[in-house]
Amino acid sequence: MDDFTPTFDDNIAAYMSNDPDYLSCKKKECKKYRNGRCLVSTCGGALSFHVINIRTDIEFVLFSGGFEAPCILKRSSPVRFATPNKPLYGHLSSIDSTGTSIRLTWVSGDQKPQQVQYGDGKKQTSQVTTFSQDDMQSSALPSPAKDFGWHDPGFIHSAVMTGLKPLSNFSYRYGSDSVGWSNEIQFRTPPAGGSDELKFLAFGDMGKAPRDGSTEHYIQPGSLSVIQAMADEINSGQVDSIFHIGDISYATGFLVEWDFFLHQISPVASRVSYMTAIGNHERDYIDTGSVYITPDSGGESGVPYETYFPMPTPAKDKPWYSIEQASVHITVISTEHDWSQNSEQYQWMRRDMASVDRSKTPWLIFMGHRPMYTSAEGLFSVDPKFVFEVEPLLLQSKVDLVLFGHVHNYERTCTVYKSQCKGLPVKDENGIDTYDHSNYSAPVHAVIGMAGFTLDKFPTGVNNPWSLSRISQFGYLRGYATKKEMKLEFVNADTRKVEDRFRITKASSSN
Repeated sequence: MDDFTPTFDDNIAAYMSNDPDYLSCKKKECKKYRNGRCLVSTCGGALSFHVINIRTDIEFVLFSGGFEAPCILKRSSPVRFATPNKPLYGHLSSIDSTGTSIRLTWVSGDQKPQQVQYGDGKKQTSQVTTFSQDDMQSSALPSPAKDFGWHDPGFIHSAVMTGLKPLSNFSYRYGSDSVGWSNEIQFRTPPAGGSDELKFLAFGDMGKAPRDGSTEHYIQPGSLSVIQAMADEINSGQVDSIFHIGDISYATGFLVEWDFFLHQISPVASRVSYMTAIGNHERDYIDTGSVYITPDSGGESGVPYETYFPMPTPAKDKPWYSIEQASVHITVISTEHDWSQNSEQYQWMRRDMASVDRSKTPWLIFMGHRPMYTSAEGLFSVDPKFVFEVEPLLLQSKVDLVLFGHVHNYERTCTVYKSQCKGLPVKDENGIDTYDHSNYSAPVHAVIGMAGFTLDKFPTGVNNPWSLSRISQFGYLRGYATKKEMKLEFVNADTRKVEDRFRITKASSSN
């Protein structure tokens, strides 16, 4: 027997019970005969694994004894990928509010600059970066990212496609003659800030799930159905952009899982702008400057997140930004960095939202990870200090809609401030809850952390007067905005049915 300690650094495991013929020994084979009689027989089985190109060799190990006392029964020779330098997992993000430029980021095993070719013969050369094990953090207790979950990320390439037209369709491919090229991909640019219509999807807490029945350290069971439902919407041409507001991959220090996540979101993130906010599972770690001193990032401390998802932020480890698309100004913050009133981030929030031209972008949406309101139980669901510091700024800035994740369900409020309803929606002629912000009173909040992670159930008998709709199902928020109204719908990813819908209207634009 070989010594073998299975960890989850690069490992995905599948139980042989996934093959019922193995347990029932239907595939029996005699290995030793004596006098025509079988003395030793074996039972055969087969498992299928969904393998993606992670650039490094892989092995298959059959072992018994479980994870506590493993004993190797058979080990394969290393399997090498034929194209470890292949350009993979391209995903798009906006760099500004013009809709004329968009960033493409992809992964390759090769550090030499590559190209994105797009449109009618245009091309841009990539900037190349990466991160190392030295960039990961550890503490008195070993961390996955630093000590036992590290996997080489290869090289992250990024190039900005310029000279585009807003709300238009283009094609691109990326790579080089030496490492190969991606397939040609069709994508859609977002609308320019100040135009009229925006169609977007928003959600939090997605993560990833295996496609082969494997067991991993962290599985987000709803992520596959949500991705498929959104991909179908994008294929129909009804989506301009996507917003994923924290808890992105749930790699939490097991770095190879970022590759699996990037592979999973490719059908949507390669087609439209995929904008993100940072969450606790990307940033939080001991003695690294995060507000919450928890090991939730597994020692990543935001480094892989910021490398894979470059957003138009002020600087490294300052992951807040704003962007305008059509009639909407979107302010994206980090709930994991200092948001107190004397902080750099708070002062940025104040200036950013005060600068919104409501005649150009009448709608103001505020996005972050940790919520201010939830009916779900949990010690760390809501931070009263965060609410105390930031909620008055939302009211002062006349924020129309607040979107948070972190809690793994869907919940919608009245127009609420300090836990008091300042206004209730009325039913329109179609029976849809409609908030009239012509005479503004407070924001509407929605928790949308139901895109993958195991759902949080609502406690029985919950009766918060500010809570109007509560749904514990996997799905995403679908938004449609014009200068006169915003329509929002919660879509159940499994049934594709709209389970909650509401509107926010204004009689006229005002500052």
